[in-house]
Amino acid sequence: MEARRLRWDTLEALRSSSKGRLRYCRHWLQDEDILEGCMSPLELSPYSGWVLDRVIEQSDQEMAPSGSPAPKECTPVTKQSSLEITSAGKQGFSPLSSTAPSEMKGNDDRSLLEMDQEFFRAVLPTKVTEVEGCIQMYEEMHRLKGKEGLRQRQEQQEQMVRAVYDLASEQLKRFDELKELKQHQEFQDLQEVMEKSSKEAQGQQEKLKEEHRHRAKVLNLKLREAEQQRQRQEELERQRKEEGQERLRRLYSIQEEVLQLNQQIDPNYRHKDLPRIDLSAYSNRGNQICGLVSGLIRTTSEKGFPTQADVANTERALQEMRGLISSMQQEIAAAVEEKRRRDEEEAKQKQKELLKKEQTKAQTPAPAQQAGGKQQKEGLQVKAEESTMQWYQQLQDAAEQCVAAFSGISNCKDNNEVKKIKTDLQKAATIPVSQISRIAGSQLREIFDKINNLLSGKTVQSGGRSVSVTQHPQGLDFVYYKLAEKFVNQGEEEVASHRDAAFPIAVVASGIWEMHPRVGDLFLAHLHKKCPYAVPFYPALKEGTSVEEYQRMLGYQVKDSKVEEQDHFLKRMSGMIRLYAAIIQLRWPYGNKQGPHPHGLYYGWRWLAQMLNMEPLADVTATLLYDFLEVCGNALMKQYQAQFWKIILLIRDDYCPRIEAITSSGQMGSLMRFKQFLEECLQQKEIPLPKGALQSSFWRS
Repeated sequence: MEARRLRWDTLEALRSSSKGRLRYCRHWLQDEDILEGCMSPLELSPYSGWVLDRVIEQSDQEMAPSGSPAPKECTPVTKQSSLEITSAGKQGFSPLSSTAPSEMKGNDDRSLLEMDQEFFRAVLPTKVTEVEGCIQMYEEMHRLKGKEGLRQRQEQQEQMVRAVYDLASEQLKRFDELKELKQHQEFQDLQEVMEKSSKEAQGQQEKLKEEHRHRAKVLNLKLREAEQQRQRQEELERQRKEEGQERLRRLYSIQEEVLQLNQQIDPNYRHKDLPRIDLSAYSNRGNQICGLVSGLIRTTSEKGFPTQADVANTERALQEMRGLISSMQQEIAAAVEEKRRRDEEEAKQKQKELLKKEQTKAQTPAPAQQAGGKQQKEGLQVKAEESTMQWYQQLQDAAEQCVAAFSGISNCKDNNEVKKIKTDLQKAATIPVSQISRIAGSQLREIFDKINNLLSGKTVQSGGRSVSVTQHPQGLDFVYYKLAEKFVNQGEEEVASHRDAAFPIAVVASGIWEMHPRVGDLFLAHLHKKCPYAVPFYPALKEGTSVEEYQRMLGYQVKDSKVEEQDHFLKRMSGMIRLYAAIIQLRWPYGNKQGPHPHGLYYGWRWLAQMLNMEPLADVTATLLYDFLEVCGNALMKQYQAQFWKIILLIRDDYCPRIEAITSSGQMGSLMRFKQFLEECLQQKEIPLPKGALQSSFWRS
C-alpha cells in the first residue's frame, strides 16, 4: 500500500511539475521556440534520483534480513546501471538537439528504449523504478510522436512550399510569357509606327522631289522661253533687215519691169491692117507710171529701207502698168478681131454671090459625088480658124522658149547644188497648189501670198528651208513653168475627181495670172497640149505619125501601147475644161480690179462660138459643152444676155441633132444629159449658179 501511495504521490508530483502541466498537441506550430523543450536532452530530476536512492536503500534493507548476499552485489550494479541509464539517456537524447531528425534515428531510439525497459525491469523491479520508467517511456513516446508529427508537418510544409513554388514558377513563367508577348506586340507596334513614319517620310520626300522637279521644269521653261524670246527678237531684227533689203530689191525689180513694159508701148505703132489705131494715150500714162515709181524709189532710198506701203504703192503702179499693157493688147486684139470679122463677112458675101452665079449656070443636076461635096461645103469646119491656130502656136512656142530658158536647171545631173535648188524651187511652187481647198478663205489667201511672194523674188519657207527664185538666174522661168503645169495637173486630177475643187483652184490661178501674166500663157500652153479641145482644135493625122502619137495628140494617155479607157479620158478632159471655165469668170478678190480680166469671159464666148463652128465629135463634144455651160453658163448669160439665149437655141435646134447623128446608141448618155440641161435652162429662162461656187461669206472664214 505504501508503494502504491508513493507511486501516486510520484505521479501527482509529476503532474504538478512544470512539464506535467504542459499540454501536448498533435499539430505543432512552426515556431522553433515552442519545440526547444522537446529538442533538449532528457534528464532525470534530482528529486527522482533521491527517490530512486531511497527506494533502492529501502529495498536493500528489506532484503538484508533474509540473509541473501545478492543485494550487496547488486548495489554497485544498480548504481552503475543508474549512471549508465543517465549517460545512456544523455547519449540517446543528444540527437534531439538536431532540428531535422530522420526516421532511422527514431527507430534506433525505439530499440534503445526497449532495451532500457528490459534493463530496468531486470535491475529495478521495484515499483519506483517501474513508475520512473513508465514516465520516461511516456515522455519518450510523446517525444517520438511529436517528432514524427513534426516530421510530417515539415514534409507537408515542404510539399506546400514545393506546390507553392511550382505554382509561383508557373505563374512566373506565364508572367514572363505575357511580358514577352507584350514586349513583342509593343515591338511590332513600334516597328509598324516606324515603318509608317518611314513611308510618310519617303512620301513627303518624293513629294518634295516632285515639287523640286516641277519647279526646276518651270524654271527651265521660263529660261527657255526667255532664250526663245531673245532669239525671236534677234530673228525679227534680222528678218526686218532682210525684209527691208528684200523690199528694196523688189522695188528695183518692179522699176525694171515697169521700164521694160513701158518700152513695149510704142506711140508710133501702126498695124498694117489698122492704120487708125492710136497708142499715144497708153504711152503718156506709161511714162507717168515710170516717173511715179522712180520718185518712190528715190524717196525710200533717202529714208533707208522701204516700208511695205512703199512696196504696195510700187506694186500697184506695176499692176496699173500691166493693166495698161493688157488694155492696149486687148484693144489691138479687139480691133484685129473686128477687122477679121468684117473680112470674114465680106468673104462669105462674096462666096454667096459666087454660089448664086454657079447655080444660075448649072443646067443639069450634079452627080451624087458633087451633091456630097456640096453638102460637105455647106457643113461646119473640120479645122480650127487660122487665127486660132496662130494663137495656139504662139503659146506653144512661148512654152518651148521657157523650157530652153531654164535648161541649166533641168540639166543639172552633175551639179548637186543646182539639183538641190531645183528640188527646193519645184516643191515651193507645187506644194502650195496641192494644198488649195475649200476649208477657209484665210487659208486660200495664205497660199496665194506664198505663191505670189515666190514669184516676186521674195524668200519663202518650204519644207523648213528658205527658198527664193533669186538663188539661180533661171529660177524664175523654172518656177513659172512648173507652177503653170501644176495648175493644169490639178484640173486633170483633182477637179476631175471633185468638181467643186475647180473654183478655189481657179480663183488662185486667176489672181496669179493677173499679177504674173507669163504664168497664164504657160498655163494655156500646158492646157492646150493636154486638152486640145480647149483651143478648140482637132489635131489631124499627118503622114509618118504613129497611131500612139496621134492618140497622145488627141489628149489620150498611152502607156505600154495601151490607150486609156474612154470614161477615164472624158473625166480628165471634163476636169480641165471645168477649171478653164472657172478661171475665165473668177478674179482674185484682193487684187487690182480696175483693169480687165487677163483672160475673161470674152475668151469663153469665143471658145463656145468656135466649138459650134466645128463638126462635133461623138461623146466628146456633148460632154465638154455640158461641163463648160454648167460652170460658166450663168456668167455668160449675165454678160451677153439675148445673144447667149440665141446660142442656146442654136445648140438645141441645130447642133444637138448633128451630135446625135454621129453618136452611137452606147454613147448617148452624155448627149441626153446635155439635152436635158438645155431644156431645163430654156424652161426656167435662167442658167443656175454652178455647184461649189465661192460665196462672199467664204472669204470671211
